Amino acid sequence: MSQSYNRGLVEDFGRWKEFRAGMWAWIFHKFTGWILVGYLFTHIAVLSTAIQGPESYTTTLQSLEGIFVVRILEIGLLSTAVFHILNGTRLLLVDLGIGLGSQDKSFYASLVLTGAIVVASVPTFLAGLGGGV
Repeated sequence: MSQSYNRGLVEDFGRWKEFRAGMWAWIFHKFTGWILVGYLFTHIAVLSTAIQGPESYTTTLQSLEGIFVVRILEIGLLSTAVFHILNGTRLLLVDLGIGLGSQDKSFYASLVLTGAIVVASVPTFLAGLGGGV
């Protein structure tokens, strides 16, 4: 006879308050991974315009570079990729037994470092858009 475990309601959204840094790291890592997979399809779609010729590809890139929303999405992509890389490195080190006692601190450090890199990169992404920043 098997025993059952009461996992609670799936719809119990009030449980997010009980999450610790490890759970948030796991959620953010999965979320950023799915965003990167979704971006891969967009990236392939833009690259596929090169099949029609170099002029078509150049026109597509120039038109996308001039759209403010695309620049903001690029900043979001940068933050997603940087966090995913830093958190993945943190997970690799934890799996190797390095930093087991300071997982919370390393997660927060990856968030802060991601924020610092993104903030430092914003002027570069917005440069040349409507006269530059």
